[in-house]
Amino acid sequence: MTLPHFQQLTPECILDAVDQSGFVSTGRLLALNSYENRVYQVDIEDTAPVIAKFYRRGRWSDTAILEEHQLLNELVAQEIPAVAALKCNGQSLNIFHHFRFALFPKHAGRAPELDSFGVLERIGRFIGRIHAVGILSSFKQRPAINIDTFGFSAREYLITHQFIPPDLLSSYQSSTNLLLEGIQRSFERAGSITQLRLHGDCHLGNVLWTEEGPHFVDFDDSRMGPAIQDLWMLLSGSRGEMTQQLADLLAGYNDFMEFNPRELHLIEALRSLRLLHYSAWLAQRWEDPAFKIAFPWFNTQHYWQNRILELREQCALMDEAPLCI
Repeated sequence: MTLPHFQQLTPECILDAVDQSGFVSTGRLLALNSYENRVYQVDIEDTAPVIAKFYRRGRWSDTAILEEHQLLNELVAQEIPAVAALKCNGQSLNIFHHFRFALFPKHAGRAPELDSFGVLERIGRFIGRIHAVGILSSFKQRPAINIDTFGFSAREYLITHQFIPPDLLSSYQSSTNLLLEGIQRSFERAGSITQLRLHGDCHLGNVLWTEEGPHFVDFDDSRMGPAIQDLWMLLSGSRGEMTQQLADLLAGYNDFMEFNPRELHLIEALRSLRLLHYSAWLAQRWEDPAFKIAFPWFNTQHYWQNRILELREQCALMDEAPLCI
């Protein structure tokens, strides 16, 4: 019987892939927290460790991965603190046996303390710089974040593949119908919005803080979309708290990019799309043994009951007035 893709990725295979790339590993490696791909810190003789990222089969084409690498190279060229893939044997995307992988320099850091003075403004400044580069070109292979890719297709997958319990199916369908209608209204209120190359998954886990400021890591979810996508995930708490956090972010962001306030209509719509997409993302990878171990609560009756309640709450939030700046 053929093993699932990542179960064939043995420690020996990982080390051999790194050695083939021109490094001499010590034989020590550490698995890092990643479910979409497999990521390892590999110790290298007489120099700093490297981060080896093995890509999930079937998610991105080679061209789409190289689009991410190209964006990272553009950011580094502008001295923006992103972490670009190393070129090994003249290329950033490598193949060992049937595994596609890339190597990255290790960049240590800690979670940013958002309550500290000036931290959000500095993060906002760098997001503005990222977007100032991201708007200069477009992805050709990577899809955009929108109601079709994150909304309708996600719901269709969950229903078609029978992840929703039969006794909750009607409730789920009616709730998602209302949700998608609300998302559509939010995009209509926002009007014409500029699409640009984004980080795409800019939450605190992907921002590492050092004495020099933030480093942005893991552009694996980079896509086309509205600028607010890279800002709203850094907001939390009450409406008043989020308003202040957003003001701090934009104080830095607007130094390099002009933020369109009409995009504020999209915050809860994008949050709603993320909720739909996240459930479908788990479902699409449910045959990966690592997912069943890491997410044992997924696909239970309780999980879907909570999701339906959450989606109904989002319907109400999208009808509220947007945050003010």
